[in-house]
Amino acid sequence: MLNSVASIDLSLDKITAPTSVNTISRSPAPISGTPAIDFTNVLAQVSASAVTEIKQGEAAAISGMTGKLSVQEVVEAVMSAEKTLQTAIAVRDKVVAAYQEISRMAI
Repeated sequence: MLNSVASIDLSLDKITAPTSVNTISRSPAPISGTPAIDFTNVLAQVSASAVTEIKQGEAAAISGMTGKLSVQEVVEAVMSAEKTLQTAIAVRDKVVAAYQEISRMAI
């Protein structure tokens, strides 16, 4: 019914490896004809997918209360939404920890 992880498209197949190990710039060169991938776009896409997944879990719970979905489908949807929420919280914690680490660096 719901497809949690498969619905997240990180577009990693568009990333190319650096041409040399000794290059100064470590950012991958974009493939011709495709836009460059940056962290902000990937994070925004993952966040949008997480919000959609949680909304689907809530909709499934409401449908289960009205008798439109079976108990098994409701449990699957709610567990998937819970896993997505836990992942989002873990990512948020890592971002906050990284920000705090950067703010402690001496200039």
